[in-house]
Amino acid sequence: MSEISTLFVTRLYRAKLNELAKKKIDADELLETCYSVAEDDEAGQEWCEANDYPGYTSYASLDDLAWRMPIFGEVQKALDKHVAAFCEELGFDLKGKKLKCNALWINILPEGGTHSSHIHPHSVISGTTYVAMPEGTSALKLEDPRLPMMMTAPLVRKDAPQELQRFVYVKPEVGEVLLWESWLRHEVPMNLAEDERISVSFNYGWD
Repeated sequence: MSEISTLFVTRLYRAKLNELAKKKIDADELLETCYSVAEDDEAGQEWCEANDYPGYTSYASLDDLAWRMPIFGEVQKALDKHVAAFCEELGFDLKGKKLKCNALWINILPEGGTHSSHIHPHSVISGTTYVAMPEGTSALKLEDPRLPMMMTAPLVRKDAPQELQRFVYVKPEVGEVLLWESWLRHEVPMNLAEDERISVSFNYGWD
């Protein structure tokens, strides 16, 4: 009798941000704070304009959101717990240490905006928590990391199980957090909604 095993599994962690938060994050306050930061961050606005970045990101201008705004400090504390839980699921041997957040930034993507396929170098775990996901906005697109090595492999049928697909689309809800290993290539396809898609992304590294 034949036997088929599943090897080298790629994990995606999905949970409610407040599920592990000691102090619950108020969704409306987080939304208002994202807009407030974007409005005041002239350096970030200039960077986005100079680099043809659609909408706004604080990635290149602010590296202290958790210190600057108390609500982002609470978000980071909650993320610390989710990342620790994910590391346990991944079987990581961290030698008694913990992964630490080394970047936390806001993304505001307007109608027509996209974020092309990319990875997050120099990090172990990356992810996003979602602040505003209007009806019709983009899902997160995840790419099979083996894709560049598949050479002449045939396409996969559309009705094949999710774990066999070359690309997987995940539509998160407001208040959810998604985590993945930082080498996993991902992108945000074009936002087709009239309203802005708002999220807070982050990286965790191992010192």
